[in-house]
Amino acid sequence: MRQTQKLKPTGRVSRDDCAGVAERFEHRGRGAISNQTGRFEREAREAFDDGWGTVEEAAGRLETTLTPEAAKTIITFNRSPDISFDRTINPYRGCEHGCVYCFARPTHAFHGLSAGLDFESKLFFKPDGPELLKRELSRPSYVVKPIALGMNTDAYQPVERRLRLTRTFLEILSAHNHPVTLLTKSALIQRDIDILAPMAARGLARVGVSITTLDPRLSRLMEPRAAAPYRRLETIRALADAGIPVIAMTAPIIPALNEPELEALLEAAADNGASSAGYVMLRLPYELKDIVHEWLAEHYPGRAARIINLLREMRGGQDYDSNWFERGRGRGPHARLIAQRFQKTARRLRLDAPRPRLRTDLFRPPETPDGQMRLDI
Repeated sequence: MRQTQKLKPTGRVSRDDCAGVAERFEHRGRGAISNQTGRFEREAREAFDDGWGTVEEAAGRLETTLTPEAAKTIITFNRSPDISFDRTINPYRGCEHGCVYCFARPTHAFHGLSAGLDFESKLFFKPDGPELLKRELSRPSYVVKPIALGMNTDAYQPVERRLRLTRTFLEILSAHNHPVTLLTKSALIQRDIDILAPMAARGLARVGVSITTLDPRLSRLMEPRAAAPYRRLETIRALADAGIPVIAMTAPIIPALNEPELEALLEAAADNGASSAGYVMLRLPYELKDIVHEWLAEHYPGRAARIINLLREMRGGQDYDSNWFERGRGRGPHARLIAQRFQKTARRLRLDAPRPRLRTDLFRPPETPDGQMRLDI
């Protein structure tokens, strides 16, 4: 069995460096190759051959577990100047879609879990979230602005079919005319068009659909439990036909992997009714860099070194640059070329229109716990 090893943290990587990086620990339908130890743990796990000949056995089925989480609040606020929203609701922690590139993976380390396979198989949900939302919206100090629903992990991941938390949040927001934005790569959002279409007609909703590739094989390897590319295009069409503004998010862009598809992705989105578009360069914070390096070495060994080196060139020689505005775009010649290609294509396809502003003047807060309505409306 090949041993797990980390690539050099900085500098250029060669094809020889990528040989033997990934360990044979694959699970069907999962994105990460391994289950590396979280950064806050005192001890690290490393697979090795103990001589009993068991390491070559096929990995057993990895079951998804759901754990209720007792949240104290449901709306999370941020002050990041390079993010277009200041508040979010995340019904779930962890994501069964298993996208290997997910920037939220390192958050599982706060639970003492791995950003690898744990992130996509050990999920948390917030059963008290709807009641918390009503309580927080009814506070006299609450100032209404659009809530971004499911920005850390997908609000429409597979468990939503059964738990229906996202739909419940939408029902509450709709009942009180509160503006909402969503970002998903799931076709399940079509289930909630009956809520979203009337909200959009009142200027209260818009949706982003993430489309990373048109190649079914790459999609299956990179985001194994997310909707297939054709299903995402169908979803864009269904939402647009219902009058819901749709932003096509070509994210993340991975140089020398899905980057060559950039123009084709935007053309497909425009053909299916998207009204605007955006992109984000692949980000590799904390444990995510090792997960992605490992995945590249396993599935694309001939291209892994080139991809990693291009990413580092766009991050000043590092795997990640957390500076505002640069973290989502990168810098340097290759980053500028991608930006120019995106801007030129978006302009040609009329996907460069400003995103529609959502109304806040229609909001009517829920009753307070004592049954009283707020008087400052």
